[in-house]
Amino acid sequence: MADDTPDDSKLTKSKSRWAELGKFLTGQRSRPEDARLPPGQHLVTSWPVLDLGQTPNVSQDVWRLDIVGLVDDPQTWTFQGMMDQPQVKAVSDIHCVTSWSRYDNHWDGVSTTHLMEAVRVKETARHVLFTCNDGYTTNLTIEDFASPDALLAHSWEDAPLTAEHGAPVRLVVPHLYFWKSPKWLRKIEFVAKDHPGFWELRGYHNRGDPWTEQRYS
Repeated sequence: MADDTPDDSKLTKSKSRWAELGKFLTGQRSRPEDARLPPGQHLVTSWPVLDLGQTPNVSQDVWRLDIVGLVDDPQTWTFQGMMDQPQVKAVSDIHCVTSWSRYDNHWDGVSTTHLMEAVRVKETARHVLFTCNDGYTTNLTIEDFASPDALLAHSWEDAPLTAEHGAPVRLVVPHLYFWKSPKWLRKIEFVAKDHPGFWELRGYHNRGDPWTEQRYS
């Protein structure tokens, strides 16, 4: 674990400053040379590691995911309990707000639509809040959470996620900037009223659509 707290880590300070300056904004709406790459992004082949300066070491044996809020059947999943759910495979791109993108990432996990069915989300739920083992939080609309390509991933490229990339389970919502795909998931809460998360309170956009450059608020 890093000595810095999430609020005063070097990366947190730098990224908060980027929001103030509007760093990486291009004002473009398309890239004719590569329609798959959002404005202001560049391709990488590695998978850079970005977090709040902490890397929780949560083993599969002790990991728990609380699924609560406006649901008829609140549940707590163990890792084995998650693996007992129907599994899906998905391929998607990553677009990070720090301007890098990585194509064709292969994921294994549980679809968010199945999770919603399992806990029977109430019609009054309009937003989803996430809490992680490093203290990180973020938020999504129910529509973004329920997108067809969103999943709770436990594996990447046919191998279990590593600790630095969110093991044992992270969210993947590939149509939004990747800060909306939190690592080290601990709690998912369905709510009626939205609540901004860590980066949303520090100048970042509440939704984060890379195609319209929703980097900052």
